[in-house]
Amino acid sequence: MIRTDTTPVRLDRPRKAAGADAAGQKNMQQLIQLRWFAVIGQIVTILTVHFVFEIQLPLRGMSLTLALLVAFNIASLLRWRGERPVSERAVFIALLVDVAVLSVQLYFSGGASNPFVSLYLLQVVLSAVLLHRHYSWSLVAITTLCFVALTQWHQPLMIPPRDQSEGIGDPYALGVLVCFALNAVLLVVVVTRITRNLRARDSHLADLRQRAAEEEHIVRMGLLASGAAHELSTPLSTLSVILGDWHHMRPFKSNPELLQELEEMQAQLMRCKTIVTGILLSAGEDRGEAPKPTTVAGFLDDLVAEWRGTRSATALSYRNDFGDDLAIVSDSALKQTLHNVLDNAIEASPIGISLAASREGERLVLEVTDNGPGFDPEMLERLGKPYQSSKERPGSGLGLFLVVNVVRKLGGSVSAGNRAEGGAKVTLSLPLSAIKHDG
Repeated sequence: MIRTDTTPVRLDRPRKAAGADAAGQKNMQQLIQLRWFAVIGQIVTILTVHFVFEIQLPLRGMSLTLALLVAFNIASLLRWRGERPVSERAVFIALLVDVAVLSVQLYFSGGASNPFVSLYLLQVVLSAVLLHRHYSWSLVAITTLCFVALTQWHQPLMIPPRDQSEGIGDPYALGVLVCFALNAVLLVVVVTRITRNLRARDSHLADLRQRAAEEEHIVRMGLLASGAAHELSTPLSTLSVILGDWHHMRPFKSNPELLQELEEMQAQLMRCKTIVTGILLSAGEDRGEAPKPTTVAGFLDDLVAEWRGTRSATALSYRNDFGDDLAIVSDSALKQTLHNVLDNAIEASPIGISLAASREGERLVLEVTDNGPGFDPEMLERLGKPYQSSKERPGSGLGLFLVVNVVRKLGGSVSAGNRAEGGAKVTLSLPLSAIKHDG
């Protein structure tokens, strides 16, 4: 089935913005925004109570407290404006400052009898959402002690006698209503945003766990491949000696057809030994063939020549649009990765495939296209997962899995999709800093 949607599926490293540190930084930004709302709300409330309801307030003390809160918020904004990680202790201290400012304002405005005393609950709920249990219970104890203290120590307010018939027009009832509405609105807005940040953090942690499981899977595969390569080295060496002896025997030297087949067997045997060497190198076992300095053009030319040497030479169309050449290090794992992509493409499109190299800023972009049936939608959705393949063979589906993980190790990304004119396209994007040769 050919996928008609040509939007590529992209796989790369999880972005830092979705990480646990980013979630803490976003939560701190939410507290800073909430503090600005608190400053504006306190200014409006103080002016309304003092001038509209004509309830005398100590404006000097309350204004000084507001000025200190504004200064603290500006300092917090400057302190946490970058991508610096935010600890739970920092969030706890920020909430303590908010509790202290609220307590001072309540002290100046009637203490525990002030209808806005229930704003303590907002700080408690925020601590329950953002912090571990011991921090939350500590804030519960602190706010409770503040409430008890305000019942004993506060500046009384001269409130005009209440008329029970006033209903919502009564200043105290109106204050309770405003405080309730304020608590409800702020809780919905802030808790919703914080929950979204926490979900992003949890999603990031789930990605890390999935990535760790995939890397463990790769390690096991590497150990298995390394063991198999070691076991194959001995019989391959024995076969090489036998074929060398046969090459000098009269029955083979006198028969051109047998000699040609013998040479073909030797060529295929050398290919097997090269594959075994590549497996051992990829597993981290040096066999005297350390990574060599080369250039982008040299690396790609060698890769194409090696691939064409064991497949149909006309099956691959190669174009290099990288521009000015650049010194890099030839990496056997990367070369094997590109071989896997080309092998998958030629298997889907035996009539021909293409490889195009280009440069986008500081990245090497390699694009492999074919004229086959394209990717199934289900496969694109699970691109990069092990054993995802349309081939009906046991163990198939590891090629793209290894490709994605090798490229991701280098800091790059892999995207795949279907072309509008038919066929599939796989794009590998690699940072040049990961493969550049610095002399």
